[in-house]
Amino acid sequence: MILKLFVLLLLVSFAASDGPEFIFNGFHGANLSLDGAAEITPNGLLRLTNTSQQQKGHAFYPISLPFKTSSKGNSNTTTLSFSTVFVFAIFSKYPELSFHGLAFTISPLKAFPGAASAQYLGLFNDITNGKSSNHVVAIELDTFLNSEFDDINNNHVGIDINSLRSNLSAPATFFNSEKGVLQNISLTGQPLQIWVEYNGVEKHLNVTLSPINMPKPKRPLLSLNIDLSPFILDTMYVGFSSSTGAAPTYHYILGWSFKMNGKAQELKLSRLPRLPRDGPRKKPKVLTIGLPLILVAVVLVSISVAVFMIRRRIIYAEVLEDWETKYGPHRFKYKDLYIATKGFREKEVLGVGGFGKVYRGVLPTSKIEVAVKRVSHESRQGIREFIAEIVSIGRLRHRNLVQLLGYCRRRRELLLVYDFMPNGSLDKFLFDQTKSMLEWCQRFQIIKGVASGLLYLHEEWEQVVVHRDVKASNVLLDDELNARLGDFGLARLYDHGSNPQTTHVVGTLGYMAPELTRTSKATMSTDVFAFGAVMLEVACGRRPIELQASLPEETILVDWVSQCWRKGTILEASDPKLGSHYVVEEMKLVLTLGLLCSHPVSAARPSMRQVMQILDGDIPLPELLADGSNASILVLGGNEGLDYYSLCSSVPDSLLSGGR
Repeated sequence: MILKLFVLLLLVSFAASDGPEFIFNGFHGANLSLDGAAEITPNGLLRLTNTSQQQKGHAFYPISLPFKTSSKGNSNTTTLSFSTVFVFAIFSKYPELSFHGLAFTISPLKAFPGAASAQYLGLFNDITNGKSSNHVVAIELDTFLNSEFDDINNNHVGIDINSLRSNLSAPATFFNSEKGVLQNISLTGQPLQIWVEYNGVEKHLNVTLSPINMPKPKRPLLSLNIDLSPFILDTMYVGFSSSTGAAPTYHYILGWSFKMNGKAQELKLSRLPRLPRDGPRKKPKVLTIGLPLILVAVVLVSISVAVFMIRRRIIYAEVLEDWETKYGPHRFKYKDLYIATKGFREKEVLGVGGFGKVYRGVLPTSKIEVAVKRVSHESRQGIREFIAEIVSIGRLRHRNLVQLLGYCRRRRELLLVYDFMPNGSLDKFLFDQTKSMLEWCQRFQIIKGVASGLLYLHEEWEQVVVHRDVKASNVLLDDELNARLGDFGLARLYDHGSNPQTTHVVGTLGYMAPELTRTSKATMSTDVFAFGAVMLEVACGRRPIELQASLPEETILVDWVSQCWRKGTILEASDPKLGSHYVVEEMKLVLTLGLLCSHPVSAARPSMRQVMQILDGDIPLPELLADGSNASILVLGGNEGLDYYSLCSSVPDSLLSGGR
């Protein structure tokens, strides 16, 4: 009887250890669920992304797998063990810049329609990141440092639960069992093999990394005691998610093996598909001249090369200071920027300002279009402003901010390299007759985009960033006419909850809040004032201050719109080029909200969060009261515990006095 019971228990144990499994030694004919940029190449590679920028790709096994089991008569469920091994490769067109990485993913879904690209790896966005309802477990292979997720460097592996802020991460290394040492390894430029193993009984997760030509290391890279049961549902999908940013990057999977409740089969490395050749095949050169001529040529060439290298070193000499190792993002070589801009030719100039010139460039290796800001020697925007821009925008990540790709210093020259915005600045579309006119729907989305970027700067980043130079010429438009706020050379940072310090009064006339001349303090409210001017500028098609040919003095846009509002004819302020082709309620909303943001009393202006909620329709636009000399109270409602602002009756010609 005891022997029969033992045999029965043994059979049950064998049955429990058996689970779904699959193996792909290459992906020819593989039945995978593909989304976004993901595709299977003709030679059997699974390519998650290609050379397009700001994209995402997903590839999942098409059948959901049982990840939990429950004992008979017991309502409690436990997460099963699982094991997977895959070979991946990441290649960038520009080796020094690889964006952004890929992740092995366990998820209740096979696609992520609302997910963002770039630092979100196609898994989450700025709203869903960190939510417990995600039920996503991921192993990230991250090739970009994102400070908002506390990344340790730009070449690391992490265990992520419902968020891109890793539960555990480590620089990419592997344990060389033969030498008995830990060695660094780059996640880009070569195929690598990775093992992910979870023990559902011991509640333990291991991640092991290795070059493809070496056996599995005896010591894992990451080892985490964690019970995945709260995060994993009864059935889940397994697969890969990847995304790119500003630099075109290929993300490949060469082979993949997976097994539930057991050890995944090892991949047959000899059967994996070949990666594409990186660059053209080199052709051998045959010598066709005699030895004496060769010796003469070598001497002459050596002399020429020496002269050329000395001249080249003088031309491309650079400066490296201590602060750059702490603050600097990617540092470009001066010679690359010199070549990209064709020697900073005048024909490549995109714009000229008080700081110097901005040039269009094409990086010689990657062929990426960039904008190079060259700070002039005589500019008042000197080294301090230069450092401020690197420190601030260099670590900011938002879809409505111009991305700083890197910088360069040479002698007294200061160079910043940005994403190239093919449609130029917003003011060109509003006032340049050679540009096509912006439709109202495009203008409304541009306003919301700038508002979203300012909200991120004021409230959603680790510090408060006051831009100090919000204006139409600093709002750039990408190829889809999405708004990107740029030029952070005047930006000021301070901690949340602290007070801004007194500083020099800077900015552009027409966008500067009146209290700046009294307090010399740039605040979030002064940014809101400038944003109000931009809103009115976009809606009216007129500059904040302009000289009318028929009038001897200047016309102040906010005063003119205020007069239209008091007369009850606020729509007369709309851009005449639009005619009647706009949404009346949206136009009224933008004009009225622009007046609120441009109020002369700073306490009367809404915050950018309130502005965003009004534009999104989450809270109603406050009524503008018309009780003459009485003090008016503006109440911005909603679920956020928004503030009350008192509009003082002592303000002459208050925007809240007069008729509708």
